[in-house]
Parts: sequence; structure tokens; C-alpha cells
Amino acid sequence: MTAVAVSARAARASNWILVAGGALMALATICGALGAHMLPGRLSARELNIYDTAVRFQFFQALGLLVLGAVARGGYSEGLYAAALLLIGGIVTFCGSLYLLAFHITLGAPLVVAVATPLGGILLIGGWVMFAIASWRLRRAG
Repeated sequence: MTAVAVSARAARASNWILVAGGALMALATICGALGAHMLPGRLSARELNIYDTAVRFQFFQALGLLVLGAVARGGYSEGLYAAALLLIGGIVTFCGSLYLLAFHITLGAPLVVAVATPLGGILLIGGWVMFAIASWRLRRAG
């Protein structure tokens, strides 16, 4: 593959990672505002704590996704792509399940929703491990 092709591939990968990170940050901001202004008094202290945990994790993980997108601008790798997919999947699964639990929405399958939280956490951890490995390999290759 030529340097131009690699550069174009890195730019495309970086762009979609940055778009996903920005969208998830915007959604976290909306959820945070909702939690601060609309939910007190409607949810119990325990439910608000679960909701707050979801918002915090979404903020931090989406911010990390923005960092990953910036790193991908400097050099594309399948590892960075995999890390981004794992992080997005982890954010949706982990935070999404916490949002559902905070509102007692079990979709008729409370065990599935409860199991989704640790599965999402594993995806998040896997995404950061993959990011570390990919970054190490890019450093060694460059």
C-alpha cells in the first residue's frame, strides 16, 4: 500500500472515530443535563447514582474515543480500528444497561440487562488494552 493510500485510510478511520466520539459526548451532555435538572425527585437516590455512573463513564470513555481518533490521524492500524469498535460497543452496552437499570426498563429480560453491564465493562477494558497494544506497535514501527 502506498503512503497516500495509508494516509487516506488513516484520515477516514480518524474521521469516523472522531464523529462517533463527538456524538457520544453530545449525548452524554444531554443525559447529564437531564439528570441534573429533570430527574431529581423522579428517581430514588440509588437510581440517580446508577444514572450518574452511566453519564460519567460515557463522558470519560467518549473523551478517550476522541483521543483515539486523534492518534489514528497519525497512523492507521487494524488495532486502533478494533479498539474504537470495542470502546463504542462498551459505551453502548455498559452505559446503556445502566441507563435502563436506572429507569427499571428491563425489556422483559432483567437478567439480560443486568448481564450487559459487566459485558460492557469487559468491552471497555478490551478497547483500552487494544489501544495500548496498537499504540505500542505503532511506536515500534515508526
